[in-house]
Amino acid sequence: MISATGAYISVKNLKKKHGDLDVLCGIDLEVTPGELTVLIGPSGCGKSTLLRCLNGLETLDSGSIVINGVALERSENTKSNMRDFDKKARAIRENVGMVFQSFNLFPHLTLLENITKAPVVVKKMNVDMARKRAKELLIKVGLERHADHYPCQLSGGQQQRAAIARALAMSPKAILYDEPTSALDPDLVHEVLQVMRTLDDEGMTQIVVTHEMRFARDVADHIVHMQEGRIVEMGTPEEIFSSPKDERTRRFLRNFL
Repeated sequence: MISATGAYISVKNLKKKHGDLDVLCGIDLEVTPGELTVLIGPSGCGKSTLLRCLNGLETLDSGSIVINGVALERSENTKSNMRDFDKKARAIRENVGMVFQSFNLFPHLTLLENITKAPVVVKKMNVDMARKRAKELLIKVGLERHADHYPCQLSGGQQQRAAIARALAMSPKAILYDEPTSALDPDLVHEVLQVMRTLDDEGMTQIVVTHEMRFARDVADHIVHMQEGRIVEMGTPEEIFSSPKDERTRRFLRNFL
């Protein structure tokens, strides 16, 4: 699905090490505005690190990331200006939301306060406008009756939907999800995935790290299979699930299907 409101994302030859370990080994990836891209692969293959690099939460060792016209670039042979890198990373985070596995809601704030805080503090939005927007988002994710509840009073699925609403409060061009349902009981997974389906229908650019293969097959525009810091194969759900070309993809999917 193409949308003029979504973010275009381009990754070229992205490399990242943790100590002596090569975590990302030359990633090339293009995400069209409005598309939902799912990253799959075994634990430790670099999926979460890729997301964190996309959101400027980790510095890349070399390569380039371009999101919504803002470029993060580093070269192995050139000393980088980290102040400039950090400035651009902050600019990217203003347009790219991140939803984590562990929700990361402020426990001492109500849902309404959680969703209102960032637009007021970061974007200097008027408090009344931020509260109005927060209430609209709570309706969007089906939590309008829980505006005055604290995170500890909610189920895991409700907390994750609140985390999505908090990300949406910053009016992002794209949202990145790092295993958004892995901490949830199976009967709560559907309610979170349904919010993501709705955002896809509305043209939000989304990149999702998940082991929910049925969701990937039914909703994704593109699927990217990673192993050992490299992209093994990518294609449409039909291509990946019905006729994967790489034996490593076939072997990985046999564990789920």
